[in-house]
Amino acid sequence: MTDQIAQVHRSPGFITSNLVGKAPDGSLIKEFEASHGTVSDLWNDHLAGKETSLNPLGLVEAIVGALQHAAVLDAEKNPDDEHKVKARDQIFNFTTTLRTAMHNTFRYGQGTRDMSGPSGYTTEDFVRKVAWRLQRYLDAQYDEAPPPQLGEPSRKLRRNYDIDEEAINGLFQKYDKNGDGFIDFEEFTRMLVKMNLAPLLTKKEKEKKPDV
Repeated sequence: MTDQIAQVHRSPGFITSNLVGKAPDGSLIKEFEASHGTVSDLWNDHLAGKETSLNPLGLVEAIVGALQHAAVLDAEKNPDDEHKVKARDQIFNFTTTLRTAMHNTFRYGQGTRDMSGPSGYTTEDFVRKVAWRLQRYLDAQYDEAPPPQLGEPSRKLRRNYDIDEEAINGLFQKYDKNGDGFIDFEEFTRMLVKMNLAPLLTKKEKEKKPDV
């Protein structure tokens, strides 16, 4: 199903395929690869010098998984080597930060066209945007700033944000009856009823309701 969705959206896939086994010495063997989508048309466009918009999410996730696994194996085989252990921690920090930067870029509506629509970034522009965000996050770590959190970004930062805030403010003032800048449960209920959006009781729930 992932392959079918990827083909429809002209994408190489959003997730990775991970194969896990064991070596004779008991250590884990892990193979990471991106899900298989059909992007031959994008490759042909690239060869022809045309603009492309390729989603690298699955590819990067596969590389991140492979780097982290290699770092773990190296450190486990050399537990007394401080340089190997430090290298593992550095690789995990970089790859985890890269993942956060890439995911946040998509969440801010700055992804490639398969996920952000016609206004989405080209392949090169997306890579540049992720690189810019990654550098910001890494610089913040050196400044001992709090690490970036993968949360829901403000909708105002989305490229397709076209909300009439004045109209929304007018609606808010209309239903904020006491003018305290908040809408309590009673005001919220009144608003939903007037907009005909309030969930209704089922017939069975109505029968259970006492007469008043």
